[in-house]
Amino acid sequence: MDDTRLEPEELNHALSAREGWALAEDETAITRDFKFADFREAFAFMSECALAAERLDHHPSWNNVYNRVGVSLTTHSSGGVSARDIEMSKIMDAAARRYGI
Repeated sequence: MDDTRLEPEELNHALSAREGWALAEDETAITRDFKFADFREAFAFMSECALAAERLDHHPSWNNVYNRVGVSLTTHSSGGVSARDIEMSKIMDAAARRYGI
C-alpha cells in the first residue's frame, strides 16, 4: 500500500466520504470518536480493529474510556495521512456499523 502523504486536495476528497472523521488540528492525522452501548462493545470493536490493523501493518493511536473509543490515524513515515490511514478508517467504520454506530 502506498504510504505517501496525501496532498490536501486528495485528503479533502477522501475525508468527504468518511462520515464522522475529521482532520486533526495539525493536519497530520484523521480522528474520530466512537460511542458504543457499553464497555463490552467498545472492547470488541477495538479487538476486531486491532487484528485488522495488524494485517494492514497499521498502528492506530487510540484510547478507551468505558463505552468510548477515540482514534487518531496517521502514517508516521510520511508525516501525515496516507492511503493506509483512509483504508484503516474504512475498516473501523465497517466494524462500528456492526454495533449500530
